[in-house]
Amino acid sequence: MKIDRRRALALLGLGAAAPASGALAQGAYEGPVAFEHGVASGDPLPNAMILWTRITPKAETSAPIAYTWRINPVDRRAGGAKSGSGVTGPDRDYTVKIEVTGLDPDRAYTYEFEANGVTSPMGRTRTPSTGETREVVLAVASCSLYPNGYFNAYQAIADLPKLDAVVHLGDYIYEYGGEGSYGMTSAVAGERPHDPPHEIVSLSDYRTRHAQYKSDPALQAAHARAPWIVAWDDHETANNSWFGGAENHQSGAEGDWNARKAAALKAYFEWMPIRDPAPGGAFEAMNRTFHFGDLVSLIMLETRLTARDEQLDYARDLPVVDGKPDIPAFRKKLHDPARRMMSEAQEAWFAKEVADSVKAGRTWQVLGNQVVMARVDVPSPRSVLGEEAVAAAIATQPEDIAKRIDQMERLAAMGLPYGLDMWDGYPAARERLYDAVAAAGAKAVVISGDSHAFWANELYDDEGALRAVEFGTTGITSPGAGDYVKGLPVGELYMKGAKEIVFSDHDAKGFVLLTLTPDEVKGELMTVSSIVSKDYETGVRAAFTATPGEGGVSGLTKV
Repeated sequence: MKIDRRRALALLGLGAAAPASGALAQGAYEGPVAFEHGVASGDPLPNAMILWTRITPKAETSAPIAYTWRINPVDRRAGGAKSGSGVTGPDRDYTVKIEVTGLDPDRAYTYEFEANGVTSPMGRTRTPSTGETREVVLAVASCSLYPNGYFNAYQAIADLPKLDAVVHLGDYIYEYGGEGSYGMTSAVAGERPHDPPHEIVSLSDYRTRHAQYKSDPALQAAHARAPWIVAWDDHETANNSWFGGAENHQSGAEGDWNARKAAALKAYFEWMPIRDPAPGGAFEAMNRTFHFGDLVSLIMLETRLTARDEQLDYARDLPVVDGKPDIPAFRKKLHDPARRMMSEAQEAWFAKEVADSVKAGRTWQVLGNQVVMARVDVPSPRSVLGEEAVAAAIATQPEDIAKRIDQMERLAAMGLPYGLDMWDGYPAARERLYDAVAAAGAKAVVISGDSHAFWANELYDDEGALRAVEFGTTGITSPGAGDYVKGLPVGELYMKGAKEIVFSDHDAKGFVLLTLTPDEVKGELMTVSSIVSKDYETGVRAAFTATPGEGGVSGLTKV
């Protein structure tokens, strides 16, 4: 079936998510309220910031609620304080989003809201610099599955001594729900079941799920600590989503995909501290660049819903001829240059952004991207780890691991990639991105989420030239391969079996702490010792650096 992209984009106008009017509505609700979901700031510019909260009426109402907001410089120097008022209502689920302009660059602020005599928690935020910048510190997070564990990693982010921004690369919520659903085997799932207790499909469902996640104190603390720069991945809509559908969307039982997608994105823009899109401009709002002085450009890419073609599938797309897999036919599909992760317009926009950053003299070009970019060919467990190690792993859980190992061995023998939902499933699109990096002479650092594993990777183009380094973050709580394949050192397997993988860990939970200076970029793979106990310790699983060079970036060095 031909997909009408123009019609699909039109469905995502999201006009109801526009900022609330400042005019006091007639018949406003004046009863008791609460700020049950904390406060947040986001999309930081040198002179502007998004402030967010949600006002919860404590009595049933559909009337609007009036509020005030204020923001004050931490340094208390004269000037800089701002305030205002507005109205929110059920059309945007009583969320509040303000863009405060006229702020000063490189200045810390506190902010809070008030409604019906109740004051919100206080948040802290900071605008980026416009001049010489000696250091930028970013916390990179992804994949927080509410039932699977406590959000200790978010609390660890909130407790960082220095932090310029949190970059969240998606899977902020998950769409699953109900008995036996993803994450419900966790030791703490009984006290953290998803709300609503079923898979979310409608606008009301998605709003309720966002509300549940933002009720978590650790997540609230991380939002209140620093501005967030966010991107959605697949679970904000449905698993393994692409432009025209998703693996976890059944059109017969769950309705029209474009309607579900529109509902999910409306709730996303209501509940996240991101600039609201112009009507029909949801995807343009997601592709955006943030500059931190003369040091860093953070270029955020939308690679899920704008133009991504459907993922290939080995069971469906690997033909069998005379009882044997037709690998050349599959590779032809895989390497088809028409297969896209981003539209032509997105690719052109990215090429311009990265070139402009280099021309402006900024040291680093950081690519905020949802999925792992490195080439991760499936390694042979028996060849890499040895028969003895594989036999020992199989002995611990024979059925599960034996099947997985057999599948890996088959794919390894064919020389095929591990993940077709990652950039490995779109190699021609990846090569076009590398071409843009090379043409600009960028010092590119890719940050990735989605995989529930830590990665430190060196990214090479088809000619073997190093184009970027990559730091992939593990999940806040989402289970990785190490949770399922006990006894098999999955990270070691990929480190030894794939050229571009310098380091990988599929067991740990946490985030990446990225520190950029004029002399180096340092990625620290930060761990929390537990997600099933609220008592935990924060550690560093591994750390790597790279340095800027003439027209590119060095390889990774372990520190």
